[in-house]
Amino acid sequence: MLARILRLLPTSTIEGYEHPDLVSEIYAKTVAAEPTGEWPEIRNTETVLDFGGACGIHYKLARREAPLVRWAVVETPAMVRQAAQLETDHLRFFETIEAAASWLGTIDLIHSNGAVQYTPNPIEMVRQLAGVGAPRMQWKRLFFSDQPLAERQRSMLIENGPRAMGRVRFSTKAVTYDRKSFSRSEFEAAHVGYRVESSGSDWSDFVREPSTAC
Repeated sequence: MLARILRLLPTSTIEGYEHPDLVSEIYAKTVAAEPTGEWPEIRNTETVLDFGGACGIHYKLARREAPLVRWAVVETPAMVRQAAQLETDHLRFFETIEAAASWLGTIDLIHSNGAVQYTPNPIEMVRQLAGVGAPRMQWKRLFFSDQPLAERQRSMLIENGPRAMGRVRFSTKAVTYDRKSFSRSEFEAAHVGYRVESSGSDWSDFVREPSTAC
């Protein structure tokens, strides 16, 4: 409710995911957050490359199911610099897919939640991730459309980042960022050597075909 009211009264607007205010907001909320719920698909998974995983909120949930999982987050340079304070033997942050893959070695799962559509070329990024050759790929909160869409999104700063218990970080700033859609057909075609295991309106799980497994 507060965010809805503030949308009518933004005092200023910041641009994109590299802005220090947005990075700070997401970092603080991630530190404070204690995710609940189950993630059964992550059980028995040893290594995960998390594309667009911010400051590691998905890792905080995953380790409830797989305490020893090694987790590599690929993020923007600004997010990586901030999140480096949270690194452990099992959680690391990287600016490139190649660096994350090198640290992990063998990758059991590539995971991405609501991130690829904010890259300059989403389908090319999907191809790069599929090219890593992980046995499984899990996508959530995708932006599908039959016709290509490019839009400027706007939200309030306090709406960004995970939900966290405790004091609400008050701000009247707005945030804008670009988002690009892609069709389901071109998205699936970018997964060379994979088949769709299951899917929904904005999510898809892929498994690598045995004949092409690395």
